[in-house]
Amino acid sequence: MGQQLTMTPQLQQAIRLLQLSTLDLQQEIQEALESNPMLERQEDGDDFDNSDPMADNAENKPAAEVQDNSFQESTVSADNLEDGEWSERIPNELPVDTAWEDIYQTSASSLPSNDDDEWDFTTRTSAGESLQSHLLWQLNLAPMSDTDRLIAVTLIDSINGQGYLEDTLEEICAGFDPELDIELDEVEAVLHRIQQFEPAGVGARNLGECLLLQLRQLPASTPWMTEAKRLVTDFIDLLGSRDYSQLMRRMKIKEDELRQVIELVQSLNPRPGSQIESSEPEYVVPDVIVRKDSDRWLVELNQEAIPRLRVNPQYAGFVRRADTSADNTFMRNQLQEARWFIKSLQSRNETLMKVATQIVEHQRGFLDHGDEAMKPLVLHDIAEAVGMHESTISRVTTQKYMHTPRGIYELKYFFSSHVSTSEGGECSSTAIRAIIKKLVAAENQKKPLSDSKIAGLLEAQGIQVARRTVAKYRESLGIAPSSERKRLM
Repeated sequence: MGQQLTMTPQLQQAIRLLQLSTLDLQQEIQEALESNPMLERQEDGDDFDNSDPMADNAENKPAAEVQDNSFQESTVSADNLEDGEWSERIPNELPVDTAWEDIYQTSASSLPSNDDDEWDFTTRTSAGESLQSHLLWQLNLAPMSDTDRLIAVTLIDSINGQGYLEDTLEEICAGFDPELDIELDEVEAVLHRIQQFEPAGVGARNLGECLLLQLRQLPASTPWMTEAKRLVTDFIDLLGSRDYSQLMRRMKIKEDELRQVIELVQSLNPRPGSQIESSEPEYVVPDVIVRKDSDRWLVELNQEAIPRLRVNPQYAGFVRRADTSADNTFMRNQLQEARWFIKSLQSRNETLMKVATQIVEHQRGFLDHGDEAMKPLVLHDIAEAVGMHESTISRVTTQKYMHTPRGIYELKYFFSSHVSTSEGGECSSTAIRAIIKKLVAAENQKKPLSDSKIAGLLEAQGIQVARRTVAKYRESLGIAPSSERKRLM
């Protein structure tokens, strides 16, 4: 004798729906609606019929017959009416479903108000434009020969998304047909013309040239222009390493003057191609909404994200129990699949609700006070609280999002490891990252905190963290080392 778990199709479907994101689930529901005639959306205001459409009821007539009778009683034949009667029965103004005011408000809801000066129509309606298409559009407006235009198109194809030229001029020149007899000087001359296009700095071969191109497009009367050009041309490496003493000595300027030169350079864009957005924005649809009501945190599913489904009672009424014909068998199978699909959706929603409720119960401190109050939490804690396996909790928390007053977070964001404290307690790694971020934001920029110093400050608060652990958390936050955070101002 032995025990084994059989993965039935129904269980497989429930597990698959459980791990889908909201957008993927909406697509899955749409495919099910298109393939299964027994499924239909339940619109607002419809009565949800939970009765079994397969139940025996000898007094009920088939739905098609009832529909035909009602249609015949409410229809008047045009042949039985005189012309005068026909015109009298038709009202002058036929009723409509909506009023003009409703349509106008709907279409104009996205338009700006009178005091909205920052509203831009193109940013809200136009599709994303690539940097190459933007440069080609400017190229079409520039007068040049056919050969120069061929060179320009080749150069534009070699510009990456950040706005830099990836291939060398020698490689680009060698790629042309030898019969065209294109020389390196011609390629460089066309590149200089492209470097005059917008955005400023595009087509540069390195960071120094990119910044220099942008400086050249500024007014000649800009203060510290000469020093800034010299800085990005000759001393860009010293600026990157923040060796300010060497910069002041080599450029023969004082600290105050160097600070103003650096401010001018920092006003430039080191990635000019990023100004042209080529990708469409991706929107996150929250699965769970959390709000506070009378000192209590309430958790509810986002009903707008998941459409409600039901079995079509009219089609379900056509199914006969004793009929073994092909048509009846098909409808019976579709009805069973529709029931399984609805049950799987209900199971998904119930599981998601249980997990989200336990997460909110455990992380009340975060909802009230922020990241620094985040508590340690692992999958095993939630699995034990809801009576499920850790793998199920992992599926539920993947690509599922929670809308809170502090923002929208993925459910996995609330799970983190712990670090021991001097008092014998535990501190979440998320809380430690928040404290590190706060310490770095408040540091003296002329003397930034080292990893060892941050570890000492954390230890003073009772959090025992090694220096290399601080470095790991700092890197995960995208914070540069202390040597690169040093500022003159």
